[in-house]
Amino acid sequence: MENQPYISIQHLSLSFKTDEGWKRVLENVSLNVAHGKTTALVGESGSGKSVTSLALMNLHKHGSTRIDQGELLVDGRRFDFNAPEIIAKRGKEWTMIFQEPMTSLNPVMTCGEQVAEVLKVHFNLHEKDAKGRVLELFEEVKLPEPTAMWSRYPHQLSGGQRQRVMIALAIACNPKLLIADEPTTALDVTVQRSILDLLLGLQKKYGMAMIFITHDLGVVQDLADDVVVMKHGKVVESGEATQILNDPKEDYTKGLLACRPVPGVKLERLLTVSDVLEGKERKPISENALFKSEGVLLEVNHLSKTYTKTIGFWKKRTIETKAVHEVSFQVFEGETLGLVGESGCGKTTLSRMLLGLIEASAGEIRYKGINLLELNSKEWRDMRRRVQIIFQDPYSSLNPRHTIKEIITSPILRFGLARSSSEANSIAENLLEKVGMPKDILSRYPHEFSGGQRQRIVIARALAVQPEFIICDESVAALDVSVQAQVLNLLNDLKKEFNLTLLFISHDLSVIYQMADRIMVMQKGKIEELGSATEVYHHPHSPYTQNLIASIPSGGR
Repeated sequence: MENQPYISIQHLSLSFKTDEGWKRVLENVSLNVAHGKTTALVGESGSGKSVTSLALMNLHKHGSTRIDQGELLVDGRRFDFNAPEIIAKRGKEWTMIFQEPMTSLNPVMTCGEQVAEVLKVHFNLHEKDAKGRVLELFEEVKLPEPTAMWSRYPHQLSGGQRQRVMIALAIACNPKLLIADEPTTALDVTVQRSILDLLLGLQKKYGMAMIFITHDLGVVQDLADDVVVMKHGKVVESGEATQILNDPKEDYTKGLLACRPVPGVKLERLLTVSDVLEGKERKPISENALFKSEGVLLEVNHLSKTYTKTIGFWKKRTIETKAVHEVSFQVFEGETLGLVGESGCGKTTLSRMLLGLIEASAGEIRYKGINLLELNSKEWRDMRRRVQIIFQDPYSSLNPRHTIKEIITSPILRFGLARSSSEANSIAENLLEKVGMPKDILSRYPHEFSGGQRQRIVIARALAVQPEFIICDESVAALDVSVQAQVLNLLNDLKKEFNLTLLFISHDLSVIYQMADRIMVMQKGKIEELGSATEVYHHPHSPYTQNLIASIPSGGR
């Protein structure tokens, strides 16, 4: 039949085993994926998107997962999820790309060996033939210097390059179905654009069906033919992408669409899904509320960081890499300065130098007139109380062995901001309430919380030492759109309440435009452009900035 889908999941219900018994996490989920078409699974964290794809690939932990009901139709033929014919398809005809390639790739095998292993297992190729095919695949996924990439390990590649290796792994067997689980979430906008274009090109070439899992509806508009919206393990709405994105029927879908920042329009507050369900509407910020510059808090003059590497055995020579080169700018008290640029442009190196975590090669950093590069260790200790950082990954930035109480009260006591443990506990409880977390969680551990909740705890820890200046380094990149909106609103609220100054680093220009008073664009270690958010976004002078803006998914513009 011409309109028959390649794969049809019908009435899938699935449960996880817990201490209290079996808990239903998917309820009556149905979706179709056609040959050569893309079905997008969208929804907030915990909605069941990844669980559905893992059930299809049989990647759940056996013994703790139970399929209660459901069938698969493959080209019209009906199967159980674990039928022998279906098991044979997984890993060869059906493949998967995961969100974080660094944890998906084997760190002790070269990239070439990992892809070659797949070819040897499924096609019984000899070493020479496997290597030749791997180099062809590396060229196909547009990896630079395929021969060099063969012998490199995952940690030696950028995030975008690692994701291309994962795509090469996925298409090595010419699959009929490709599942992409948040494959561009942590990538900057131009790399994201290139990965999406690559996936679309490969899909067209091989006629693959594709399930694309994402929380970013801006990406969906450029990619998907059909959309399935999920919430709490159930399908809320499904249909053609144009219909779902332009005329959604369900309030929850409308809420997901309304959560994203609106480039070109600064809003008083970003809407969350719950805001939309309550009938709240977007309110543009008034001109009177825009930031007026005050005194200079931080001044950076001709700051540089050069890394040197010695190569060669008999004839040694030194190679210099300028990670940051002759950077100068000011940060005004009470403002949010947005810092944007592609991976490797020097954003993180710059932020680490401002914190004294990396030693500068040249230049000066003045904080309220004090040259930070001349401070001794004791003076830096006091300065780090005044300057804090919120990292990108809330999972790795909290010590898993410490309770929330230890995480928040430890810096309070270390800096002498409380006279006793009970007073520190009281401060911690107050901070948790400020960031929207219940105060009775102090005895719990980080693994007991979601990503958004952990990021709130990280923010509470940063505020615990009463800082004046906070660096937010990709602090919402790993969060879904509704939680992202909550955290961004929270940061703006806290900024006003505590009179904070923020350096907000992000690869998402939509987020930068909403948060920043001024935007600074970096490329190859240099400042490419610096000006008001409106000026840089609407009237960019640099071709590089113009390209960044053009790379934003159309649903985000």
